[in-house]
Amino acid sequence: MFSKVKSCVLRGIDGTEIVVEADISDGLPTFTMVGYLSSSVKEASERVRTALKNSGFTFPPKRITVNLSPADIKKDGAGFDLPIALAILLSSGLSPEVSLDETLVLGELGLNGDLKPIPGVLPMVFRAAENGIRSCIVPKENVEEAALVKGLSVIGAATLNEAVDYISGALKIKPVQNLCDRLYESPQEQKIDFSDIHGQETLKRGMEIAAAGFHNVLMTGAAGAGKSMLAKRLPTIMPRLSVEESIEVTKIYSTLGLLSERGALVTERPFRSPHHTVSSFALVGGGVNPRPGEVSLAHNGVLFLDELPEFGKNALEVLRQPIEDRKVTISRVNASYIFPADFMLVCAMNPCPCGHFPDRKRCRCTPVMIKKYQSRVSGPLLDRIDINMEVKPVKSDDIFAEGNGERSEIIRARVEDARMIQKRRYENDGIFFNSQLEGNLIKKYIRLDPEEEALLKQVFTEKELSARGTHRILKLSRTIADLSGSERIKREHLMEAIFYRNNGLSYEEVI
Repeated sequence: MFSKVKSCVLRGIDGTEIVVEADISDGLPTFTMVGYLSSSVKEASERVRTALKNSGFTFPPKRITVNLSPADIKKDGAGFDLPIALAILLSSGLSPEVSLDETLVLGELGLNGDLKPIPGVLPMVFRAAENGIRSCIVPKENVEEAALVKGLSVIGAATLNEAVDYISGALKIKPVQNLCDRLYESPQEQKIDFSDIHGQETLKRGMEIAAAGFHNVLMTGAAGAGKSMLAKRLPTIMPRLSVEESIEVTKIYSTLGLLSERGALVTERPFRSPHHTVSSFALVGGGVNPRPGEVSLAHNGVLFLDELPEFGKNALEVLRQPIEDRKVTISRVNASYIFPADFMLVCAMNPCPCGHFPDRKRCRCTPVMIKKYQSRVSGPLLDRIDINMEVKPVKSDDIFAEGNGERSEIIRARVEDARMIQKRRYENDGIFFNSQLEGNLIKKYIRLDPEEEALLKQVFTEKELSARGTHRILKLSRTIADLSGSERIKREHLMEAIFYRNNGLSYEEVI
């Protein structure tokens, strides 16, 4: 007897529909599985056999053939256990009361018949809904995640017996639907705030500009000056994720099985801070079965690289393409995978190996040591940084001053106003922030009066700027003007942009 159950497999961060077909016929007792299977799927035969036995079902002593179609797509993961078990039971004579023609089935089986959660449920269910699926059966722990997809009825089962009883009509399970809006409206408590930072007004202003235009930032300064503290509070002044952005980020975290620590829906801007020993594959993604890296986990949020010169050269150089393209493309023989990587890059570094330069009373580094340390970061990568800031130690008067600075919510309000200006301006151009302006769009939206143009030409000559560096000054000045509510880029806006673009601490400038 023949039966089929619809399931899904992850390819990158997207789902691809798979049909699990089972046929039981007379002959010598065998259990054969075909369809370009990975080792984890091949092992499903033993899990399914044992789970059926321990759940009270009789494993048919006949010739059993299970095919996972289409055959040219590699099947990976343990999520096929439940659909394989149900397909075998249907072929054995189980009479379904619930139609499985428009039902997706996912789940890993324990040997005792318990259903275990699996990663990547959201992207798989999302793709199934696009293909006409109207309901799904998933492990209970994955119900909230699957119910983020609107218009889909989600059935959560704790065991194989529950899933079988639901299909046969012996058990009624109330479907869960449309949790996206409710989970999105549940705010996450902020544990840190910009008001925790005393002094450093110039730096806080630079971070506000960066958040308003999604500009990349480099902070250079002595150890203990507050670089990491500033970076960690940057997401608190960025606008909250939209529903669409939340779904995008949640799909990435679901793929890697990281949702348990963040809830079923990611509603706050991601902040990723990989250690400097991270490999280039872990940073941008890859592997035999390509998976997203840190740049994709930071999508729509912040990627913070502390101690920038300590990162490996390969790891830093592979960042250049994602910074420009805002995505990562990984090619394999049988497929290409595209992972989103639209992140704000925030870097921090000491000016020298000991971290105390240019204070010669404490710094004992030689000029050669300092230049060698600073040269670990390539010029092309630095050229992709919009804002360079020198971080000076906090003064004692600021540390012991009474009262706090501006709270994050106040700064965030100004940032959101600037973001709305950009959203309206670029609504027909497919971009959202000033930092995304390229080519003809720069000429279209950034125009300088003669006085400001003469100032920029002077800086271009004196600082020997590259074309990319000049464009970044223009985009930065556009953001500063938006923060002030000005349609025209004034001289003070351009001067502030030049200051933040060229305020980094370098050995040649200090000496």
